[in-house]
Amino acid sequence: MLKKVYENIKGYIKENHRELILILSFYVAMTYPLPYFILVSGGTIDVSDRVEIENSYEQKGSFNLAYVNELRGTLPTVLLSYVIPNWTLYEESDYVIDETEDVHDIAERDRLSLIESQQNSAKVAYLAAKKDFTIKESGYYVFYIYDFVKEYSDLRVGDRLLSYDGNQISDIEKYREYINTKNVDDEIELVYKRGDKEKKTKLRVYEEDGSKYTGIMITTIYDYVTTPPIKFNFSKNESGSSGGLTLALAIYNKLTATDITRGLKIVGTGTIEQDGTVGEIGGVEYKLKGAVKSKADVFIVPTGDNYKEAKKLKEKYNYKIDLIEATTFEETLVKLDNYTKNHQKSN
Repeated sequence: MLKKVYENIKGYIKENHRELILILSFYVAMTYPLPYFILVSGGTIDVSDRVEIENSYEQKGSFNLAYVNELRGTLPTVLLSYVIPNWTLYEESDYVIDETEDVHDIAERDRLSLIESQQNSAKVAYLAAKKDFTIKESGYYVFYIYDFVKEYSDLRVGDRLLSYDGNQISDIEKYREYINTKNVDDEIELVYKRGDKEKKTKLRVYEEDGSKYTGIMITTIYDYVTTPPIKFNFSKNESGSSGGLTLALAIYNKLTATDITRGLKIVGTGTIEQDGTVGEIGGVEYKLKGAVKSKADVFIVPTGDNYKEAKKLKEKYNYKIDLIEATTFEETLVKLDNYTKNHQKSN
């Protein structure tokens, strides 16, 4: 039986080998990766689905995160980028920021950025809503490692720092002050934790433009307790900090009786600091286009170059969407509340 099937397949291939080669060649040509990336306008994600707060208030509208889609360069996508206005072609050499970084470090930094964004959003929103937000413990994690450090240290992004030269790390500023008391080429012993294991390494002191450093960047991640409790439900492939402002607004709206969406679809972007300052992001062009495509009523965008670019695009393409310029959380809250009062949708 198997021999007969084999002979039939063999015969078919022999009779149609030219056509099969053409099909295979066409498939390879269409799917073979080229040294390009294409950025296209993405869409929006209802952030309400990503946040759970006990006994939260309901809302009629929605808060949405804007995102950018990235396509790998193939012959069809590269050719289409010359035809479709919303597709922008980048050479791989220009798009890849650091080719020396491995996938682990990039993924860990994205994960830390998301956690930091979540905790900043929660803190800002809870304090603005006059709800309890208590920090229990702070952890200090490696966020970035310069290449020259990798040559002699096994530190990795995501390692939790415990102490330096016998001093417990409890304040990043004290660590920086300590570095400045050392001489160039002195070594500082670090104790850190990776998973459940404690390890040690030594970092050298360097100097540039009058400032001393050890070749690593550190971020602070803290444990906190809130009343009412909050839980985040982001998936593993969702990362980064560009949705911090929108997340903070969504949390605040769940904590307060007044629904500031008033039935509107609100899309926003921008990072958020612990003091409520809004920071700029990349890809605002694609995020605005995604907001327009999803029929949002208003797009909240960080002040500065981000807002200028969004305003220019809105006027150029006559987008039917309103813009809110965001500088701080409190200011954005007031602007958004006034906007939705004047544009609220009736049921």
